Amino acid sequence: MAMTGVLRPGHAQLRVMNLEEGVRHYRDVLGMVETGRDGQGRVYLKCWDERDHNSLVLREADRAGIDFVGFKVLDTTTLDKFERDLQEYGLKTERIPAGDMMETGERVRFEIPTGHLVELYAEKTQVGNGLQKLNPEPWTPAAEKGIAPARFDHLLLYGPNVAEAKKIFCDVLGFYLVERVLGPDGEGEAAIWLSCSHKVHDIAFVEHPEPGKLHHLSFMLESWEEVLRAGDIMSMNKVPIDIGPTRHGITRGCTIYAWDPSGNRFETFMGGYQPYPDYEPTTWTFDGLGEGGGLDYPQRKLHESFLTVVT
Repeated sequence: MAMTGVLRPGHAQLRVMNLEEGVRHYRDVLGMVETGRDGQGRVYLKCWDERDHNSLVLREADRAGIDFVGFKVLDTTTLDKFERDLQEYGLKTERIPAGDMMETGERVRFEIPTGHLVELYAEKTQVGNGLQKLNPEPWTPAAEKGIAPARFDHLLLYGPNVAEAKKIFCDVLGFYLVERVLGPDGEGEAAIWLSCSHKVHDIAFVEHPEPGKLHHLSFMLESWEEVLRAGDIMSMNKVPIDIGPTRHGITRGCTIYAWDPSGNRFETFMGGYQPYPDYEPTTWTFDGLGEGGGLDYPQRKLHESFLTVVT
């Protein structure tokens, strides 16, 4: 599909309670590439096959969680238009100057009804993936360091008023609904999966009474064998695992969920189908989330920690 508006999830700033432990986890175990540290003490990382300077920013804090998520848009003209559209919709926006984040241009930030800060940006320095631009090899040694995901893929956020967040993403930012879980009474949407591309999701939301919560950040692997290898590496490094290796019914993705040293959940993910905006959304009943295999298809059950633990 033609990509002319929001291109992809571009970065997330994550709070960790011990910065160096967090860096060791994401750099040495997950296998991301450290690309810089700034005057605020933040550490910047990227996945091996990402071209832009950073996709994950770590900040030391007294509690875990997410500060904000950023989406890259096509160009500065698109950024300006989205800013106007958001203001016309009734949202307050803030322009954050270029350079506030390393190697990143101006950002337009706004708060959505779930209590999360979302920002859009058009410019970030491209540092490349270590491969030649002419007649490149298929991978570099960084592709075998740690778990070595190819990219920051998506995230799942918990908070109230998911229906209003959906309107902002779909009506203003051009996302579309791919899958949904209905509430226990069969009314309303308890969870939604949204895409701005032909990925099965770029962001997802679950209705939750507390605002601003992170369920997980997801990192993309390229095969089921790589997911199994990720499980081995997690075990070798005593990384606590929440679920997996397993397969979702929802999105059809293959996955492992685990926790970083601060208790932030992360996912190693592969697969899923490729939707298009004209596809009818897939609907799951609340019962289907468990016994229908929506969450864990092989076991067809719910996992209490998965539903309740957020940061």
